[in-house]
Amino acid sequence: MSAALDLYAKLTATTDDKERARLIADAFATLEARFPQLNDLATQGHVRESELRLQKEIKEVEGRLQKEIKQVELQIREVEARLQEQIKGVELQIREVEARLQEQIKGVELQIREVEARLQEQIKGVELQIKQVEVSLHQAMAAQTRWLLGGLAVLGAVFKLADLLIGP
Repeated sequence: MSAALDLYAKLTATTDDKERARLIADAFATLEARFPQLNDLATQGHVRESELRLQKEIKEVEGRLQKEIKQVELQIREVEARLQEQIKGVELQIREVEARLQEQIKGVELQIREVEARLQEQIKGVELQIKQVEVSLHQAMAAQTRWLLGGLAVLGAVFKLADLLIGP
C-alpha cells in the first residue's frame, strides 16, 4: 500500500482532530525525511539561468583567450624577426670568415709555389754539382789510369832494360 493510501486510511479511521493533525504532521515528516533535498532541486528556470550564465562566461573566456592568442602570435612574430636578423648577421660573419680563409688559402698556395720553385732551383743546382763531381771523378780516374799505365810502361821498360843488361 502506498503512503498516501495509508494516510487516508488512518485519517478516516480516526475521529479525533488532534490525532488527525498528528498523522498529517507525521506524514510531512516522513515526506521530508524521504526527500531531504527537495528545496535544493533545480527547476528548468534555474537550469536555463545557469546555462545562460555559463554561456556568457564561456564567451568572456573565449574573448580573453583570443586576445592572449593574438599577443602570443605577435610575440612569436617579434622573436622570429629578431632571429632572422641574427641569422643574417651570422651569415654575414660566415661570408667574411670564408673570404678571409680564401685569401689565406691563396697566400699559402703562393708560398707553396714559391717554395716549390726554390726547391726546383736547388734540385737543378744539386744535379749540376753531381754532374761536376761525376766529371771530376772521371777525370781523376782517367788521370789515375794514365799514371798507372805510364807506371806500367816505365816498369816494363825497366824490366826490359834489366833483361838487356843482365843478358842472355
